[in-house]
Amino acid sequence: MTQPRTASPKPRFSAATQDQLFAYGLVLPVVLLLLGLVAYPFFYAIWVSFTNRVVGNDGVFIGLGNFRYLAGSPAFFSAIRNTIVLVVVSDILKLAIGLGLALLVTQKIAGRGLFRSMLMLPWAMPAFVAYLTWRVLYQPIGGGINLVLTQTGIYPEIVDWLGQRQTAMPSVIVAAVWRGFPFWFVSILAALQTIPGELYEAARIDGANAWQRFRAVTWPGIRQVVIITTLLSSIWTANSFEHVWLLTQGGPSDATMVFPVLAYFGMQTQRLGEAAAVSVAMLPVLAILVIFATAMMTSREEQD
Repeated sequence: MTQPRTASPKPRFSAATQDQLFAYGLVLPVVLLLLGLVAYPFFYAIWVSFTNRVVGNDGVFIGLGNFRYLAGSPAFFSAIRNTIVLVVVSDILKLAIGLGLALLVTQKIAGRGLFRSMLMLPWAMPAFVAYLTWRVLYQPIGGGINLVLTQTGIYPEIVDWLGQRQTAMPSVIVAAVWRGFPFWFVSILAALQTIPGELYEAARIDGANAWQRFRAVTWPGIRQVVIITTLLSSIWTANSFEHVWLLTQGGPSDATMVFPVLAYFGMQTQRLGEAAAVSVAMLPVLAILVIFATAMMTSREEQD
């Protein structure tokens, strides 16, 4: 006698639901990692900025007390001004140098591969070594820059590059630009290599000169990369600590004081609440940069 066929059990979840659960399972470890390493420290720093916490004492909630203290501190306003100057001027110079060199190495020149490799050395060098080298170059006695200027007769007087208010910030900017321009160079070069050569040929046939080809073909092809590079470079420069600390430690007389160094001074004095308030005060500026860059990229995508 033939046994009756039993129906197979119906799966609890549909195939689409199972795929979604599997995808969530893959993403869950990353989400937990971000929550533990990014979200928790971020919101905890915001909470600490509203307390009078010091080392060894959790402190109590004081509201905007730390921010009122910063608002009355000359060093805080010097940090705002200097951070803006450092970010804006250095990014403009990095863009000009990186773009110029990227356009240069796309041409057929002898030793192009070696030249590209040499241009990446400042970025490959550890920041600690790079800025200590620049500090030695800036030394008033025995420094390489003063030796060149005095021995060649270009400027016979010895200059204390890092010890004078009028030369300290330009000196820091020069060192930061030298260290950071290779990132712009390689980013723009990668974007240039994605532009079809047929576009340049069509522009030449139409009678476009070099500037017109750059404006109509090159710039639209690298615009998105420049926006993203500007965003990343601005955030890194605003948050960078070692270049100012190793060269000037924020001096002389707060001439090069920036947010990270000011926050570090708060940590040195063990006033964790004030140090956290300095870091939190940077958030609006960084948020504006992110929103602005995102809006520009979104508008470009809609136009395309």
